[in-house]
Amino acid sequence: MTAIGVMGGTFDPIHFGHLRAAEEVLQGFALERVIFVPAGEPPHKSLSEVTSPEHRYMMAKLATDDHPHFEVSKIEIQREGPSYTLDTLRELKSTICKGKRVYFITGLDAILEIQTWNGYEQLFDLADFIAVTRPGYSEKAFCALKSILGADCFAKVHLFPVTLLAIASTHIRRRVKVGESIRYLVPESVRLYINNQKLYSKTFR
Repeated sequence: MTAIGVMGGTFDPIHFGHLRAAEEVLQGFALERVIFVPAGEPPHKSLSEVTSPEHRYMMAKLATDDHPHFEVSKIEIQREGPSYTLDTLRELKSTICKGKRVYFITGLDAILEIQTWNGYEQLFDLADFIAVTRPGYSEKAFCALKSILGADCFAKVHLFPVTLLAIASTHIRRRVKVGESIRYLVPESVRLYINNQKLYSKTFR
C-alpha cells in the first residue's frame, strides 16, 4: 500500500529543522510524498500569538517548491474553527489519501502530549504517528507513553531518530525582532519573504 506522510504544524516560520526531519522520514519510511499542513487556528495558541495563515502557508510553499515529493495543503486554513488533527486526517483519508496508509509526522515533544489532543483515541484509527527526535527529549519519556495510550495505540507510534537541529521558530522570531540574522536557519526564499513582508516586527540582513 502506498504511504503518505502528513506533517502538521504552525510553521511560524517553517525552518530547516522541519524540512530535514521530513526529508529523513520520507526516505526512512519510503513515503510517496510528504504533505505539509499549516494550522489555520492552532488550538493550543491564541490567534494573536501567530502570524496570519496566508503568510505561514506562503513560507511553507516557498520552502518546499523545489522538492519533487513535498507539497503544502491549505486544508486547515480553509476550514473554519480550531485546526484539529482529527478533522484534518478524516478529510485527507476521504480525499487525497483515500486508500493509502497515512503517517502523521510530528516532534517527540508533541507526541508526549498527544492525550491532550482533541479526540486523540480516534486518531489511531486514521493514521500511524512518527515521533521524530528532538533535542532535550529522551527515549525513556517516549516509552512511558505506553501506559497512557495502551498497547494497541502505542504500537502505532514510531519513534524515529533524525538529525538533531536545535532550531525553533520561537528563536527565529525573536532574532528577527531584535534585528539578528536568521540566515542558514531558514531557506533563503523564506528569509527574503520575512524581510520583504516585514514579518515579526523588524527587518533584518
